[in-house]
Amino acid sequence: MDNNDLQNLWKKVDQKIHPKSTDELNQLLHVKSRQTVNKFLMIITLDIIVCCGMLIYLMITSLNRSEDALYLINNVLLGLIIILVLFSGIYYWHKLRSDRFNYSLNKWLEVRIKILSDILTGKMSRLNMLAIPILYLLTIFSIHVYFENQLFVEVLRNEESIIGLMVGSVIGLSVGYYVVRKIRLYQLEKLEFLKELYAKLETASE
Repeated sequence: MDNNDLQNLWKKVDQKIHPKSTDELNQLLHVKSRQTVNKFLMIITLDIIVCCGMLIYLMITSLNRSEDALYLINNVLLGLIIILVLFSGIYYWHKLRSDRFNYSLNKWLEVRIKILSDILTGKMSRLNMLAIPILYLLTIFSIHVYFENQLFVEVLRNEESIIGLMVGSVIGLSVGYYVVRKIRLYQLEKLEFLKELYAKLETASE
């Protein structure tokens, strides 16, 4: 790829470009690509931290309510789902961070675009959307029952508690899906940026 191609490519990334050498432009494009991927890593890291916090909460509350069998079942189911989400996050975090091979920028981008596409548009994305209501309901039951300081079955028999849970679930799930959708749209936008950058690099290198 010659310097003019790189100059034109970088102008699409940063309008305030000043004339630079080919090596400098290559480095800038690499940095910009890494910065974009790092934004995905930050979101995954936050998910991992939240999962760890939830697992600690579940262990503490389960020990404090060890006499309530239904509550323990609820927490175990929730814990198993969170562990799956946690391991999935760690797996993708490691794959995005892995630099075991001395790839060119084109190949480096190709690998990460494939990983991110799998997360955002593959089977994982559909599973994540399906898991949201299950995670929410198990979580809200765990928190509500614990702080009501009643047995799980007693909370289910309490009409006011059930109505409160139903209303809270509608509002909570609506907010949850809205937030998840906003994050997803942001991630898809960044993924499209990486795809466009990769396509332009491939075209310029021909």
